[in-house]
Amino acid sequence: MALPVHIVFWIVLGLLLPTTSLGGEYSQRTEREDILMHVVEQGVDREWASAVLDQAERKQSILDAISRPAEKTKPWYDYRKIFLTDKRAQEGVVFAQQHADTLAKVSDQTGVPASVITAIIGVETFYGRITGSYRVIDALATLAFDYPKRSPFFTRELENFLVLAYESGQDPLSLKGSYAGAMGYGQFMPSSYRAYAVDHDGDGVADIWTNADDAIASVANYFARHGWQPGAPVIVPANYDGDSSELFEAGLKPTKTVGELAEEGFAPRSSTDVSLMATPLRLEGLEGYEYWLCLENFYVITRYNHSAMYALSVWQLSQEIQSLAADA
Repeated sequence: MALPVHIVFWIVLGLLLPTTSLGGEYSQRTEREDILMHVVEQGVDREWASAVLDQAERKQSILDAISRPAEKTKPWYDYRKIFLTDKRAQEGVVFAQQHADTLAKVSDQTGVPASVITAIIGVETFYGRITGSYRVIDALATLAFDYPKRSPFFTRELENFLVLAYESGQDPLSLKGSYAGAMGYGQFMPSSYRAYAVDHDGDGVADIWTNADDAIASVANYFARHGWQPGAPVIVPANYDGDSSELFEAGLKPTKTVGELAEEGFAPRSSTDVSLMATPLRLEGLEGYEYWLCLENFYVITRYNHSAMYALSVWQLSQEIQSLAADA
């Protein structure tokens, strides 16, 4: 009987890892005992996990990157230029054509438009071309052990990474991602991978790193599981004749109906169901403020990245990709 893939991988890893007792940079840290305990509780072999942690390397460049003061928030008219470029839209059409069958099948199954799935991957990694150059084990260990400000979060992600690598048989020492540990075409954190990654081609592994079909299905599953409403609108332009700033401080989740917001002077510029839940958005455009009614599907996009400008960039890129594909 064939051995499970993670057991085979453990044997191979044991042959590759150093056999000395010197350990790595994090071998003597007391925090690792809690990490090992938590992953063992989830079925991971303790010696395997310990050996992987021994190979983790502290990266000062990661700490520098995550600690760097945030740049001044860009206005919408500058922010959108980052993602809404002719090249990104054109390459989106190419990506969509290359993976047309998978996109069509996944979209049909989940109700998430192929153009939105494509746009997410385009914004996140330029269609899989820029996925990060750090070993994920280094990124997560560095931030878990040496970034106190968010250590609890990254410790949980490190634990999730060890579990996913063990369960899937992926080589934990070769998987790469961003300096924060985000992985693959769609830049999933390990917890998101474990919750939403999909093995679309049925080969036994949800490979979001090198398999675009698995990545496409995983992004769509993320949206579906977060409440994407098939066929429902996403966002509509609006007019605002009031002067209250408080109206725009309610957060990203819709809490009022379109009708209720209209009564407060925030009205859609096109025919829209007044019973739909929405949140008002004001962004700084080149010719003054732009006003939008952000509906439930828009909120779902913000669950991927908690930024209204990010979500609007994704949506507008998806519309540009769809338009270019229709003209092709």
